[in-house]
Amino acid sequence: MTRVWKWNRPVTVREVLEDLQQERSIAYTTVMTVLDNLHQKGWVRREAEGRAYRYEAVSTRAAYAAALMNDAWSQSDNPAAALVAFFGMMSPEQREALSDAVRMVQGPENPASSQNPNPPENPEENPEQNPDENPDSSRAEDGR
Repeated sequence: MTRVWKWNRPVTVREVLEDLQQERSIAYTTVMTVLDNLHQKGWVRREAEGRAYRYEAVSTRAAYAAALMNDAWSQSDNPAAALVAFFGMMSPEQREALSDAVRMVQGPENPASSQNPNPPENPEENPEQNPDENPDSSRAEDGR
């Protein structure tokens, strides 16, 4: 899967074989069997091209990793404790990546919403009003 994800395009058994052979000796049939197994498991799709197939990843590596984490987390009898333990294992760089991911999921921050998480129901209310001020006192002075 690493090779298929790395190229991010449909690949043939021969292309994967030639790439792997730069690191070690491996048989064509071994690569073909592995790619066929990945196809049967639904990790890659394939399309015939002449007498061979081109294999393409069904999802990204990031989506696969996310699914693994979700599976592991959902099997916990205490998800909060599992997350705390997981965060405790993270390096500072990983925690920073997590913070970045949370910010991306939440979208751009609205300064008003980050200062006042519970906005007033009445839009005429002034959230910046000093709590010592009585809004009705100015009306009384005006004779309203």
